[in-house]
Amino acid sequence: MRTYEKIGVMVPDVYLPRKGTDMRKWSVIACDQFTSQPEYWKQVEEIVGDAPSTFHLVLPEVYLGKPEEKQRLTTIQQNMRNYLDQGILQSHEGMIYVERTVAGKTRKGVILSLDLEKYDFNKGSTSLIRATEGTILDRLPPRIKIRENAELELPHIMVLIDDPDKQVIEPLATNKESLTPLYDTDLMLGSGEIRGWLIDDFEIEKKITDGLEKLMNPTGFKAKYDLKTNEPVLLFAMGDGNHSLATAKAIWEKIKGTVGKDHPARYALVEIENVHDSGLEFEPIHRVLFKTHKNVLTECKNYFQEKVKIIQVDSVDQITSAVKESNSTLQQIGVVHESGFYVLQLDQPLMNLAVGNLQAFLDKGMKEDLAEEIDYVHGKDVVLSLGKKSGNIAFYLPCMGKDELFRTVILDGALPRKTFSMGEAVEKRFYIESRKIK
Repeated sequence: MRTYEKIGVMVPDVYLPRKGTDMRKWSVIACDQFTSQPEYWKQVEEIVGDAPSTFHLVLPEVYLGKPEEKQRLTTIQQNMRNYLDQGILQSHEGMIYVERTVAGKTRKGVILSLDLEKYDFNKGSTSLIRATEGTILDRLPPRIKIRENAELELPHIMVLIDDPDKQVIEPLATNKESLTPLYDTDLMLGSGEIRGWLIDDFEIEKKITDGLEKLMNPTGFKAKYDLKTNEPVLLFAMGDGNHSLATAKAIWEKIKGTVGKDHPARYALVEIENVHDSGLEFEPIHRVLFKTHKNVLTECKNYFQEKVKIIQVDSVDQITSAVKESNSTLQQIGVVHESGFYVLQLDQPLMNLAVGNLQAFLDKGMKEDLAEEIDYVHGKDVVLSLGKKSGNIAFYLPCMGKDELFRTVILDGALPRKTFSMGEAVEKRFYIESRKIK
């Protein structure tokens, strides 16, 4: 186990399926995607069948609270042991360079392990690795139940670095011919393709770690973000999978007193990406209320008072045009309901981001029986189809610019939960790699 303690990095021993495995069936999308679209996961199940697959090693959140949940929980750990005992999974020591192509864009990443001792998801954290959005503690117990008894971790965690000069990850793209190819496969259901190479050259590994350490330079850090005081360095900012990393942290804190500091559970397998990668785009995460119990627009007026105007429009295109023009002083949020299309205009709102103001209203409303359920979804089409269903209402939100992320988190702390998404749902990370945590 090779570690770089200053930057909180460990070189992992990664498990991948043996040669000959159908990688298209092996790889499935992150468990927290398509949670309101069970038909997607039904298609996944039909594609995979009984073939070796990460589908048999994770619990898609669409099954939470359903009869399938208990059944899947009882088989996940056994499937992990079977895959290891039968030699389906084989180890490769080293970081992995990854290229993911979808929707005409290619983004680059490096898979490595991060030290949970340098991560704190609590509000006000100044740790080297930080949550960028609020952590919903109620979402941890199902994940803890799986991970605390699991032989393996399978990450869909994506962590961002702020490397405008593109010195850490991007050079690998020009040197990948010297690396060892590991996989090259199409991904199911319109999610593009992915390729991975083992970084088994120590000199290349050292260039990566030296580049990360350079980003930690206190003088450069202060100048980059125009900071007036010496703020603690933020090297790794959560992109996707914060609740998975928070789960790993919670378990590590629980066991570290009895297992010792060198236990594999101290680390979590992640993919790091550069926030400046041209293939990486931030997308908004929209909200849907299901089975509303009150008139949501009336409740919205009562909550925001004179700060809100609710304007009825003729089409979803008018909604998207209005939302694109949203800014910090006049925030515009689209609404889709069976009665029509609307734009919420918030004038001089309390919070800097539209999502923060809306979430504050929804949090209060859900505590007061506004609706039976809330979900967080990707894409205009999903907002349109779910919002128009009887009893539902959907909110279409503007997106935060990715160049705002690091400085906002450094100065203001974690953003409102579910503020942004790294790409649309089909662009999310697929499970491919795993690592032993026992």
